[in-house]
Amino acid sequence: MANARSGHWLSILAFALILLKTEGFNVEITYVVSAVAKGAVCLDGSPPAYHMDKGFGAGINNWLVHIEGGGWCNNASTCLARRDNRLGSSKQMVKQIAFSGILSNKQKFNPDFYNWNKIKVRYCDGASFTGDVEAVDPKTNLHYRGARVFLAVIEDLMAKGMKNAANAVLSGCSAGGLTAILHCDKFRALLPVSTKVKCFADAGYFINAKDVSGAAHIEGFYSEVVATHGSAKNLAPSCTSSLRPGLCFFPQYMAQQIRTPLFIINAAYDSWQV
Repeated sequence: MANARSGHWLSILAFALILLKTEGFNVEITYVVSAVAKGAVCLDGSPPAYHMDKGFGAGINNWLVHIEGGGWCNNASTCLARRDNRLGSSKQMVKQIAFSGILSNKQKFNPDFYNWNKIKVRYCDGASFTGDVEAVDPKTNLHYRGARVFLAVIEDLMAKGMKNAANAVLSGCSAGGLTAILHCDKFRALLPVSTKVKCFADAGYFINAKDVSGAAHIEGFYSEVVATHGSAKNLAPSCTSSLRPGLCFFPQYMAQQIRTPLFIINAAYDSWQV
């Protein structure tokens, strides 16, 4: 029985890999080297990066900007742990990644966005692109500049044609989904008034709730993230004017004030949050 079950799951896995290979395609990395002069850098001081697949046909003037996820770092120790891997340095990122799902270029897999300009923004700041601390700690060489990175990437995309976008979507998953929420109105403001803009967050609506032990772990953690990265200035003023900045990292306290259409998808139970 055990062997039969193992064979069954191996067959499913093999089919899934074949499907992914059929659907997915590799996209080269793009480094925003010009951003370094503006101080818009990853944790280790390396330039921001993204992967882009150009649109075609009817989608040539439509843009989907998808933000990579990867948690957060809340102090120098946890940020140091990220500094020398792909979540803190573009030097450690693979040169190609596979686009699939919402980034697929095949209509049968991705009927809504297959022919759009599709971008995956690499996540390397550890604070959902909200930080901006001018000083760099000489002992750790940590740069908390996520907000500058977000702006530099969007400006680079604007120069490559997004300034003419008819439609634009900002999306993301997990910490990238939180980025899509926190930056939704900012993304809207950076694009022409004529552009139709929407935001979509997948598994990014983290709530301020006690964990299974009864501790307010995530509230304390987010407060430390905001303090370490100097994020307060880049969170919604309508929220920070009345609540502690750490609370304004939670969508529940600021999402209702977002003016741009925002779509949320979240599991009923999130293992990370629990």
